[in-house]
Amino acid sequence: MKHRGIGQRAASNYITPEGWKSLNDELIYLWRVKRPQVTQAVSEAAALGDRSENAEYIYGKKQLREIDRRIRFLSKRLDQLVVVERKPDNRARVYFGAWVLLEDEAGGAFMYRIVGPDEFDPQRGLISMDSPLARALMNKTEGDEVAVELPNGRAVFVITEIRYELPDDRKE
Repeated sequence: MKHRGIGQRAASNYITPEGWKSLNDELIYLWRVKRPQVTQAVSEAAALGDRSENAEYIYGKKQLREIDRRIRFLSKRLDQLVVVERKPDNRARVYFGAWVLLEDEAGGAFMYRIVGPDEFDPQRGLISMDSPLARALMNKTEGDEVAVELPNGRAVFVITEIRYELPDDRKE
């Protein structure tokens, strides 16, 4: 079990509809596809005889434990999550689910979406609402300057655009 350190906030229970679908799809895949495949492989390996020296059997059992742990986690977590489907009335401000275009002091542009902690993915521009940057952006408007302490030092950004629809160049 993970414990929070001193001064750390609990993870938020909010998630976008896309994030919830992704976690639910993973749960369904693990339960209906992956677990039965691994169970079959373990059964076949067990039929080969001595289990104490059977690498396929030992690895398969370990894999099953990991799958079961993830299934338990996802089942519990999906019940706790609150799916935020409604867009805010005031779309001129940064709230949960917003895509925010930022410009740094050197003129570099960065697009981030504020999402729940269960769906953050920096490579795709998805940042957790619990992150320092997202907390600094909340309730701001276009043109606002935001200073935030990042792992590599203090950074200052200007909000150049806020939107609640996926930008055309990001559609999959």
